[in-house]
Amino acid sequence: MNFSSKLIEDTVNEFSKLPGVGKRTALRFVLHLMKQSPDEVSQFSTAFTRLRQELRYCAKCHNVSDKPLCEVCLNPHRDHSTVCVVEDIRDVMAIENTQQYRGVYHVLNGIISPMDGIGPSDLTIESLVQKVAAGEIKEIIMALSTTMEGDTTNFYIYKRLKEYSLTVSTIARGIAIGDELEYADEVTLGRSIVNRTPYENSLVIK
Repeated sequence: MNFSSKLIEDTVNEFSKLPGVGKRTALRFVLHLMKQSPDEVSQFSTAFTRLRQELRYCAKCHNVSDKPLCEVCLNPHRDHSTVCVVEDIRDVMAIENTQQYRGVYHVLNGIISPMDGIGPSDLTIESLVQKVAAGEIKEIIMALSTTMEGDTTNFYIYKRLKEYSLTVSTIARGIAIGDELEYADEVTLGRSIVNRTPYENSLVIK
């Protein structure tokens, strides 16, 4: 793709680094921005700069937040004895959209994937174990994607928590095997949370 301006070329190259954005789509973004006023473009760029510089992670559940603690953890009307374990913020948003869950979350910020060099120590599993050991949690809901990596992570966490006296459940398999949680429709995901089952029932004994 030939450009008559190095400025346009550099901006297109930056946009094309985004997931799912090719050079043609990136060029459309750039051409759109060129038609905006300087103030609008400045506001656009400032939003991204602030996102990178000011965004925090909740000290309690590791969800993204604008404050030391996220809105879910600060909400006294949530059931803080029930913790839903998810991979990242996309899953929190998906579950919140169902309006079927009133507990709190624990965000792992990934899942165990040896092929990608991601092990248990790269995730926030240890802080989850510490919260359970404190004795305030009655139920852990495993709500990871039903992929091989998700199931591996589920099993690892289950083994780590087995010695503690609490319920470990998993979302019902209304979510198809191999599906990413964020792509499930709200009704199916909501029912999967409500109709969760004991994690032991999902284990295959060989």
